[in-house]
Amino acid sequence: MTDRTEEQTNQFIRKVAEKRGWVPNPDAAFVESLAEGLTVNVNRYGYYLCPCRDGEGNRSDDTDIVCPCAYAAQDIREYGQCFCGLFLSPEKGRDNPEVAQIPERRYRQS
Repeated sequence: MTDRTEEQTNQFIRKVAEKRGWVPNPDAAFVESLAEGLTVNVNRYGYYLCPCRDGEGNRSDDTDIVCPCAYAAQDIREYGQCFCGLFLSPEKGRDNPEVAQIPERRYRQS
């Protein structure tokens, strides 16, 4: 497998946003740092592991935090952004794109 480039990751981000009716965060530097983390993770693990969370490094344990994570749609409906702040609702992207910390929905039981 050929390593993915950051440009390919940026294309992935744009396609996900378009398909889901979201918008990428308009802060280019912020998106660049997340795209860099996603690119490192896809090249390390073979999938776009959320760069904002600690994963296990195997897809079966990380399935809920593969970007866009299983919590993104609900977070965007409720808070206008996903946990990372990479994806925003169109309204938040237009009116107030500054991201804030939101509650983590992913809890592991030991």
